[in-house]
Amino acid sequence: MTPSSENARHQDADSAPKPRERTDGVRVPVPEGADPSKAARPGSPDSAAIRTRRRFGGTESQIRGALVFYMVCAWVSGTFLLLLVAEMITRYGFGYDLIAGGTWAATGESNFLGLRNNDLMTIDGGVNVSTWILIVHGWFYVVYLFSCFRVWLLMRWPFPQLIVMALGGVVPFLSFIVERKIHRTTTAELAANPKAAKRY
Repeated sequence: MTPSSENARHQDADSAPKPRERTDGVRVPVPEGADPSKAARPGSPDSAAIRTRRRFGGTESQIRGALVFYMVCAWVSGTFLLLLVAEMITRYGFGYDLIAGGTWAATGESNFLGLRNNDLMTIDGGVNVSTWILIVHGWFYVVYLFSCFRVWLLMRWPFPQLIVMALGGVVPFLSFIVERKIHRTTTAELAANPKAAKRY
């Protein structure tokens, strides 16, 4: 062994954590195989792994169930949002509503599904599908927000993540993009932390 390697070995041994001597007179037996040089030093990868332990707000089955519910809500809410955008364009841009049922005012013939001119009221009676799209999207957005909050709470993410998820229900196409990202991130964190704490 060279002098330089011998000096390096002594320096590592000197810098290793050493047990403190008790002053109360109690003799504590040293465990077999204990070696102070093997103790994790502050800042080492081993000590960082001990300090940083991922904690979830529920079990893995609860998180995966909430993730599936969120995925369904994201797709339904995103689809109704696109329908709502189309409805707003036809109503306020061209002055038409989608009507199911009723009769055509000019001919008296029954209507199955058609566009009514709101200025001329070309269709009498029927169900205003355009209005129902607006109502359904509004109520389902509340359900979508609950699904976002459920996943966010179980995963213990920072608050800005919840804001991004909530915006998915009001920005066209964003819910589909965010859903894919949330699904990928959640499954990756579950796989990377199989022994994470399962409760608060």
